[in-house]
Amino acid sequence: MLKPKNHKNEKERLKSLKSYSILDTLSETDYDNITAIASEICGTNISLISLIDRDRQWFKSKHNLDATETPRDLAFCAHAINDQDNVLIVQDARKDERFHDNPLVTGGPEVIFYAGVPLISDNGLPLGTLCVIDNKPKLLSQSQIHSLTALGKQVMNILNLRKTKISLEKTQQTLEEKNQELERFAFLAAHDLKSPLTHINGFSQLLIKQYGDKLDNEGNEMLDLMAKSSEKLKTLITGLLDYSRSESVLTENKTPINVEEMIKDINGLFAFENDMMFNLKSSIAQILTNRTALEQILINLITNAIKYNDKEKVKIEIGLTDSKTHYELYVEDNGPGIAKENQEKVFEIFNVLTSKDKFGVSGNGIGLATVKKIVEKSGGQIKLESEKGNGAKFIFTIEK
Repeated sequence: MLKPKNHKNEKERLKSLKSYSILDTLSETDYDNITAIASEICGTNISLISLIDRDRQWFKSKHNLDATETPRDLAFCAHAINDQDNVLIVQDARKDERFHDNPLVTGGPEVIFYAGVPLISDNGLPLGTLCVIDNKPKLLSQSQIHSLTALGKQVMNILNLRKTKISLEKTQQTLEEKNQELERFAFLAAHDLKSPLTHINGFSQLLIKQYGDKLDNEGNEMLDLMAKSSEKLKTLITGLLDYSRSESVLTENKTPINVEEMIKDINGLFAFENDMMFNLKSSIAQILTNRTALEQILINLITNAIKYNDKEKVKIEIGLTDSKTHYELYVEDNGPGIAKENQEKVFEIFNVLTSKDKFGVSGNGIGLATVKKIVEKSGGQIKLESEKGNGAKFIFTIEK
């Protein structure tokens, strides 16, 4: 008996085999079907998917054989992988100097005939074989050899799909870890933002308490508005943090919302804009949805309507209706409008159509992209109706 030599690139070959994470796994129907078909096509008692490890051959699939592995020194397949471009065929192992006194030949399972197709990895290295075995001498036709070779390629297709799946799972795990890091960062950022807002709110309340009687009505209203706005923004930051932490918050945290009160609260954030007419058009008093997500959509759309308006009097109308499955809303303004060719571009992140708004501040192209993302994650869609010079109407839906 001649012991098989190690493959010329044995170190790399073993590394490639390990990358498939297949050794010592449980039997699987996909592989077992192939060995059953191989035995049927070639008319043999036994068929195996054999993978050559450092000191053993291990059977991923075994048709009509009880053993799960054998020593590598005895493995026919360990010879086969050293000629990876050809099918190793041994018609009668008793007459072959490599195998005539091999215990697998002289004893059970009496390997007399052997044919093995090398299984070649995606980087060109042999992992093992798909082989057929019988206990009597045999010949294979060219058609049988071609079929066995085709089945060997199918084994590698399954193995490569497995490897790809494992790689994707590792990538997903890495992304989840990065998301956790971003969540921790978001918590820190939220704390840094909420602290000054808390101070603003506290100072506003203190000024109202200690100096309210020394201020006129307009001054007290401004301080009260400052306190309410800072508190509103603090609440919004907390809600947005919850939203960014998990997409499931869109369905898990739905709450009843009084429409008029919500619009009044949002309107209060823009009370500094004296020349603004704000109108709500809705026959629905209450809706059930994620308040943070909806407010973020509306605040973004209203902010844009104000910043890019070219009229002396800003007019904004919010409309609300519903269907069986969705709430349907719109935000319409009397601004300069958006040309047809640019109406898809406005939703692209970092795409800025106007260099500066009416306050001289440059945009960043994130607001409407964020709106689109939130709408779609809320199970809805958004579109824009506008003509140059005739205002813009953003229409969006949110799933009930």
